[in-house]
Amino acid sequence: MTFEKFLFYVFAAILVFSAAMVITRKNPVHSALFLVLAFFNSAGLWMLAEAEFLAIALVLVYVGAVMVLFLFVVMMLDINIAELRAGFVRNAPVAILVALAMVVELVLVVGPQRFGIDKVAVPAAKPVEYSNTEELGLTLFTQHLYAFEIAAVILLVGIVAAIGLTMRKRPETKYQNPSRQVTVKAKDRLRIIKMDAEEKA
Repeated sequence: MTFEKFLFYVFAAILVFSAAMVITRKNPVHSALFLVLAFFNSAGLWMLAEAEFLAIALVLVYVGAVMVLFLFVVMMLDINIAELRAGFVRNAPVAILVALAMVVELVLVVGPQRFGIDKVAVPAAKPVEYSNTEELGLTLFTQHLYAFEIAAVILLVGIVAAIGLTMRKRPETKYQNPSRQVTVKAKDRLRIIKMDAEEKA
């Protein structure tokens, strides 16, 4: 067994373990931390597959941004665990049927008759100066340019919608007006009253 294959089995075992812990933990914060571990091991597998850009993007985007935000949201919300358990038991039959359907679909798509090491052509050895990041960029901005631009527009619409939902005015919320704050004069805010000094009795 080569060292690369040993690393593959180590990363894959930890990935499967952490993915199982994500869906079995009762504490949502623990589930999120196990999901971070799963992302790190997925990045390790992509590094073994010589997909360095995808591995770095996974760590920077998902672990560094999305999961940190998700952790803050989970820790700030007051989640009722008992209510979640009741909903889980109530919806368990439908969830089991959906899970079985997904397993059947995965077996049909990624089964041994359609997917395997013998079905995949072994790529030729790449030169030392080969950069898969450069190849990915050339492919993304030439062959798939329209799909990339459509995805960018969809993300922009999502950002604008999120801002629009969070910036709606509420009557109980107090707002500041910076233009009025910078134009205010001292005489408008301060009144000096002159009065005689009082003598002690």
